[in-house]
Amino acid sequence: MARVGVAQVRAPRDKAKGLEAVLGHIGRAASMRCALVAFPEYMMFYAGGRTAREVAADAEPIDGPFVRAISRAARERRIHVIGTIYEKSARADRVYDTAFHVSPAGRTVATYQKAHLYDALGTKESGMLLRGRGLSRPGRTPAGTAGLLICYDLRFPEASRRLALDGAEVLVAPSAWVRGPGKESQWVALNRARAIENGCYVIAPAHVGNAYCGRSLAVDPTGRVLLDMKKRQGVAAVDVSPSVVRRVRRAMPLLKSRRPDIY
Repeated sequence: MARVGVAQVRAPRDKAKGLEAVLGHIGRAASMRCALVAFPEYMMFYAGGRTAREVAADAEPIDGPFVRAISRAARERRIHVIGTIYEKSARADRVYDTAFHVSPAGRTVATYQKAHLYDALGTKESGMLLRGRGLSRPGRTPAGTAGLLICYDLRFPEASRRLALDGAEVLVAPSAWVRGPGKESQWVALNRARAIENGCYVIAPAHVGNAYCGRSLAVDPTGRVLLDMKKRQGVAAVDVSPSVVRRVRRAMPLLKSRRPDIY
């Protein structure tokens, strides 16, 4: 059994203030005896109203000051941290939306650049972001082997299935789910579906406020919602167990029962 902290934040426009809030939440999660704390998409700063060039100018490489500060906090607090940054690219008007996993040793052990960009319902992420080129291998945590997704990726079951086949027992999906009619019910349904069809936990820390609906979730391998943070900010904790994943997958062997020979 491992305790996971789920951080639901409203990112400010100022990057320094955003980092200060993140570091505070890492400390709070550690004080709650969490082995891992996960943060939402766009936690670095809120980009609403900025041009693509302005966002790119404030972005950083994965080994830049923002992640280095988080790595120091992870090492000092002995906690795994999963979060996101605007990662610099070779272009002056585009960035990557990148999730990272920092270990308690302060090392960045995994990164994932968002593969599916939300060009839908009047939003056009490709006007600011570049698409990532692949998934990252799931990595070990006390909560189980963790695979990384980001927000809109949840609408594409192939991505979560690939991570599950690669050993993921927990899918961590930092998200900033845009508000709109029916969007919250879709959000809950998609998180539950990804958990059920893969027999795994889904931990989905969500951005609250700004243009986003919040509703950070933790879902167990049977699709039961363990945590729904609604609109509140802060850190909530949920206990997860890799043994539950193994038990559910033995009883409902979906990964073994697949028929890739016919589809």
